[in-house]
Amino acid sequence: MGWRGKESEQTYTDEEVEARLKEELPNWYLEKGWIRRKYKTNSWKGTLMVVNTVGHLAEAGFHHPDLAVSYAFVIVKLMNHAAKGITNKDFALASKIEDVVMWQPALEDNDLPGTPDDPRFKYIKYD
Repeated sequence: MGWRGKESEQTYTDEEVEARLKEELPNWYLEKGWIRRKYKTNSWKGTLMVVNTVGHLAEAGFHHPDLAVSYAFVIVKLMNHAAKGITNKDFALASKIEDVVMWQPALEDNDLPGTPDDPRFKYIKYD
């Protein structure tokens, strides 16, 4: 069946998690039963912006990660506590976090310039 046939609360094997991360979320990794992502920031201001973004998305989705917060990074850890493993909920929230936190408007065809390449304004280190 593989990971494509999983229902919402079914947990993934480590092999299925690794395969799905490789295909959909290459900057995330599996460690000690959690899927994780480290977002590097330029300062405390950037760290707080990432934390607040993740907090909003988690609350809107009603699925809550664990966070490790430092001056220049945020580590997001996801695992479905009720299911005791990684489920579709974890992948859905990880994907939304990735899309929003790593969004770079300047790379799209729109009128938004994106954050200037200037240390006074930079707040996140893009991959």
